[in-house]
Amino acid sequence: MKTKIVKSNGISGTIRLAGDKSISHRAALFAALATGQSSIENFLDAGVTRVLLNNLTKLGVTWQMAGNTLTVEGNGIGGLKEPTDVLFCGNSATTLRLLAGVIAAAGLDATLDGSDGLRKRPMKRIIEPLHSMGVPLKGSDSNTAPLKFQKRSLFDPLEGQNISLNVASAQVKTCVLLAGLGANTPIIVNEPAQSRDHTERLLKLIGAAITVDEANHSIRLIIPDEIMLNPLDLTIPGDISSAAFLIVAALIIPNSSLRIENVGLNPTRTGLLDVLIEMGGQISILDERVENNEPVGTIEVRSSELVGIEIDGDTIVRMIDEFPIFAIAAVCSEGKTTVRDATELRYKETDRISVLSGELLNLGVDIEEKPGGFIIEGGKGISGGECNGHGDHRLAMSLSILGTVSEQPIIVKGTGIIKESFPNFFELLTSLGVDSINLYE
Repeated sequence: MKTKIVKSNGISGTIRLAGDKSISHRAALFAALATGQSSIENFLDAGVTRVLLNNLTKLGVTWQMAGNTLTVEGNGIGGLKEPTDVLFCGNSATTLRLLAGVIAAAGLDATLDGSDGLRKRPMKRIIEPLHSMGVPLKGSDSNTAPLKFQKRSLFDPLEGQNISLNVASAQVKTCVLLAGLGANTPIIVNEPAQSRDHTERLLKLIGAAITVDEANHSIRLIIPDEIMLNPLDLTIPGDISSAAFLIVAALIIPNSSLRIENVGLNPTRTGLLDVLIEMGGQISILDERVENNEPVGTIEVRSSELVGIEIDGDTIVRMIDEFPIFAIAAVCSEGKTTVRDATELRYKETDRISVLSGELLNLGVDIEEKPGGFIIEGGKGISGGECNGHGDHRLAMSLSILGTVSEQPIIVKGTGIIKESFPNFFELLTSLGVDSINLYE
């Protein structure tokens, strides 16, 4: 699908967003591993989460969606059934890596696979720590999917380890912690920098014995002889990563004013907000509170004159999913923006450094690709034209937002992928005042 976006004269409104994708994934999994019925409100019902839920069905888990509420009947880790078919994860590395931890803990004979794009994503980062715990697992010759697990008796528990990860990745950390639920001794996970901590917060919520040393980026999970996780009863906050597209739109489109209520404000996810404020963005945080062990609040945004910035170090981890839309903010800022230490972007749905640089260059942006990031000379205007989302939902949405400030329309090819994570993206933009026309090929 192609989408044509024309210049906007301003957006305004008050909105609430669907549940956070990262929390939705984790909540569904922990509900499946708990004993009893879990109720999860404002669950993100989208392509990526449906892939996970369909795989839970293959593992014998019963669930039901009613509106935006997910109900899950959990039977504990020992209650999972061996799948009779491949657990297909589509294009979702989150689904594959998290399910790998569950399969490892349960000792099931199972194969995890995905799309051609997912088969290119690096899996050595989870294969090695799982091997060290005694998980009988094999990937392809290039340490990518498919991942094949051999059956292991629950009377032969995994070995808890003190594991130091080479990359600050919440997916890898969560995979190891989930596998740790099948260990007979404590599991300790150390990160080079703190990644998003939704897993740790949910583990505490369901009664797991977990301690976190934030100063040293270390997590310790202790498993009792007979583990029984409590069911969940929670409401998931709006997705801050989805909010990012609308926040940047409100900042760069003149005459805009936007209020986003009940959105997640987890400090491991708010790096973009901090950076945009430093760039001169008029962003206010209101009604801050903690619900279900997660910080939540309201974000108000007004059109702003932004200036360039330099980003590196730990800030990269706190906004790792937001770089495509951050680049759009940089394009609309006065002066130079430099991004360093962001090599991890090359291992996302696409090589986000390469494809983002290439597409922006084609649209007339002054951008220079670097090994670990890019340099953008902003404030020079956008020529418009046709571009490609490359099967990357965040890139497709970011290029669409750029169209709202381009002198000539921007046509984004491949916007159908957006429904995988943000099903009502264009409908929401239209309700706020953005004109978009879908062109079906």
